[in-house]
Amino acid sequence: MNPRAVKTEAAAAAAVERPRPLAMAAGGGRGARPVEEDFIELSSSDSDSDGEGGGGGGSAKRSRGVGAGGSAGKRARVSAAGVAVDLPPGFLDPLPHAASAAAGAAEAGASAGPSKSATKQFWKAGDYDGKPLGDGAPQSSVSGLDHVRVHPKFLHSNATSHKWALGALAELLDNSLDEVINGATYVNIDMLENNKDKTRMLLVEDDGGGMDPDKMRQCMSLGYSAKSKVASTIGQYGNGFKTSTMRLGADVLVFSRSGGKGGKRLTQSVGMLSYTFLRSTNKEDIVVPMIDYENEQGWKRKPRTTFADWNTSLQTIIAWSPYSTEAELLEQFSSIKEQGTRIIIYNLWEDDEGHLELDFDEDIHDIQLRGGNRDEKNILMAKQFPNSKHFLTYRHSLRSYASILYLRVPSFFQMILRGKEIEHHNIVTDMMLKKEVKYKPVAPNGVPKDSNMVADVTIGFVKDAKHHVDVQGFNVYHKNRLIKPFWRVWTAAGSGGRGVIGVLEANFIEPAHDKQDFERTTLLARLEARLVQMQKDYWSGNAHRIGYSGTRAGRSNETEEWDCFGNTFIQWTDRKREKQNYIPACASNGEHTIDDHETIIKQLRDENSSLKERLLKVEESLSQELAIERDKNKSLTERLEDAQRQLETSNKEQEALIDIFSEERGRRDLEEENLRGKLKDASSTIQDLLEQLNAARKGRKF
Repeated sequence: MNPRAVKTEAAAAAAVERPRPLAMAAGGGRGARPVEEDFIELSSSDSDSDGEGGGGGGSAKRSRGVGAGGSAGKRARVSAAGVAVDLPPGFLDPLPHAASAAAGAAEAGASAGPSKSATKQFWKAGDYDGKPLGDGAPQSSVSGLDHVRVHPKFLHSNATSHKWALGALAELLDNSLDEVINGATYVNIDMLENNKDKTRMLLVEDDGGGMDPDKMRQCMSLGYSAKSKVASTIGQYGNGFKTSTMRLGADVLVFSRSGGKGGKRLTQSVGMLSYTFLRSTNKEDIVVPMIDYENEQGWKRKPRTTFADWNTSLQTIIAWSPYSTEAELLEQFSSIKEQGTRIIIYNLWEDDEGHLELDFDEDIHDIQLRGGNRDEKNILMAKQFPNSKHFLTYRHSLRSYASILYLRVPSFFQMILRGKEIEHHNIVTDMMLKKEVKYKPVAPNGVPKDSNMVADVTIGFVKDAKHHVDVQGFNVYHKNRLIKPFWRVWTAAGSGGRGVIGVLEANFIEPAHDKQDFERTTLLARLEARLVQMQKDYWSGNAHRIGYSGTRAGRSNETEEWDCFGNTFIQWTDRKREKQNYIPACASNGEHTIDDHETIIKQLRDENSSLKERLLKVEESLSQELAIERDKNKSLTERLEDAQRQLETSNKEQEALIDIFSEERGRRDLEEENLRGKLKDASSTIQDLLEQLNAARKGRKF
């Protein structure tokens, strides 16, 4: 019999007791919703636990007791709705009472820092077991049905899906960009300082729609996602916030303000997910303290159960957060205007050497990673080859990675990293000798997955390829989000494929939960094989244009072709011999042959049509280039004729000057002769006069 149908006076009497903190659904249960508590536990409930019994979907279930006459040792018979029901022994035994609010406050005021044995390294943070609750006896279920409990270690194991810290940060950027539909205009990533211990904290803030108290609890739940019904959003699984924040630090505080929509009042909420708190207090369930406020002629406390529970949550948050008073907590809302969310991650993880995993010091306008993701040689090469900068730096630089994280960013949306805006970068602008190829995905049965779904692949050489830099790979986006940056699909011996990069958006394959890879499916395998073929074809036809030689030599003896289903790459060294066996093999596949051949024919027709379009574009381009060259030739001819005319004029002027000079020289020679004759005559006259003078002087002496 179904125990949910059982009602007893003892159970009704027990309903007046104060409810213990109840479970938050971990996703997967029918009708599972966050229980309305200020101090909640995250558990994975049975699929029926919240659906019918106990008074409805959103109400807190209360402990069930037994009347004074109840016997724990006998099998009880209870009549429900006129039907006799046999219950097992001890079924109606009273459950342990929940801890009082005062006890909860005392626990919150316990050690306000991590225990001495607590590790600060992420990959070692899951090495603890916690102490059993109470005396170690099995804990009874609140609702009368067994609940699957979520141990705090799950927060750590869940976060290990993020091997790469910048991938975790990207999930928080995704959440902010998804809020564009709710009015978000920016996301701000920055570093803060913890006033209690002077350690560094990570801030992620946006002005999106914010979260009301219900949505805040959904955010803190595991597996809840309203985005799965919205096709345009990046987040789908309701797990990214928990995995990303717990991967970056041990604790996170969330401040969110939601604008009053639909006649509702403005609300603001604070929630704390603290691995340090859970580990240091030896919790065996994930407990998330939350407090809410409502704007009613000023901000007022809004308890969901009692003020005692609300105060317990507040004291727990104050004890285990960077803020010492309620006023300091509320001060964090000052940067949020009418709506928005402010996430503060603290107790950031450290590396094996005791340094923070996130490096805030190398660049004051960037957040970088230390360790294996950082390569000093690549950093130097990035300065030398600017068009390859993102390939060389995205593994360790958030600024570099975030600039290529989205294929398109709304013009009004800003991503601000440590006070400086991140400039969006399209990798296509780094290419030369670009080529566009259309790829249509085909389902395993040979039928196109979606006749309207086409992936436009842009492939080309990186502009630094002439320097033979080892940069290659396809950047595969899904719903505008970069999933696989510089995916190296072809690993060739030697320099094959070097310098070839590509960009495509593949919405027909599903990303993995960490959004750093795709689910390994047949569609992905076919896409990978097609990209390999694209890169090889492009390389063989264009490698000689950037200084590589001998790329066509081996293709007659060794080639790669599709099998008859188009999903496997087969390599032949003896092409004639294999082709004889290949055609019968394809024909022997029975019912698939006709469909596959039709599919191949359709693909060939599409490729033929695409080639014709490309040929027309090439002819048009060549015609334009020819017209331009003709215009240039005509212009050069006219300039040459002008130069020749100017030369002829110059020659004539030179000849005229020579004639004038010759004429002038003749006159000068003639004048010179005349002067010489006159000089000679004058000399003769002088000589005669001297002789006469001498003769006269001699005559006087006598």
